[in-house]
Amino acid sequence: MLLNDTLQQLRELRLAGMAAALEEQLTNSACAALGFEERFALLVDRETNHRHDRRLTALLKRARLKYPQACIEDAQAGTARGLNRTAFTQFALSRWVEQGLTVVIIGPTGSGKSWLACALAQQACRREHSALYLRVPRLAEELRILHGKGGFATWLAALARTEVLVLDDWALAPLEPAARADLLEVIDDRAGTRSRATILTTQLPVDHWHAWLGDPTIADAILDRLLSNEHRIQLKGESLRRATREDTTKTGGNPTHQ
Repeated sequence: MLLNDTLQQLRELRLAGMAAALEEQLTNSACAALGFEERFALLVDRETNHRHDRRLTALLKRARLKYPQACIEDAQAGTARGLNRTAFTQFALSRWVEQGLTVVIIGPTGSGKSWLACALAQQACRREHSALYLRVPRLAEELRILHGKGGFATWLAALARTEVLVLDDWALAPLEPAARADLLEVIDDRAGTRSRATILTTQLPVDHWHAWLGDPTIADAILDRLLSNEHRIQLKGESLRRATREDTTKTGGNPTHQ
């Protein structure tokens, strides 16, 4: 009865990980040989991991990544692709989010830009940073809806609190004047702010961004804020989608990972 009361109290205190670990200890004869401090340390460790896993699940759900399973450990690298694996995996150790870095991933269609961006965002979530994935070509329509419903200010404030923002397919399609002004608001909220990193994927070289943005004044403001603290990844090579299709055909429907 006492044990059942203890388990119930742990759950009421929202210590589900500790409660589960305690039940496992009671059925594991090997744990009987451990001292109180060792067993208690295992309970605390289990609760810590349980909370981290729950937090990660919530962050990934909120991020709405196009490739939620993408992780930097699986990134394909090599001189033919232009991706230095050592340099890329340094993101796992560096403080790029805290430094408010802009990561620009440039490459032809199918080169894996979106996947790499999602891998970086997923890594940020694993380090308990919030993230959000947006496709720039769809942004204009979404912003029109937000303005129409009167929800733009609320959305903008929530976005400003998001620590990692992925802007996928940057400069893929022409930008409307209203969306251009809204984009400046988004970028301005993040500029010079610690723990507010931005990831851009694009086919268009940076030198052509000013012309794509159109309005010289807004273009100057956006580019100055984005590129003042930038890390650039230049990809090359054939489409990975084509390679995956060919690999699927050769292996009878078992494609290799990205």
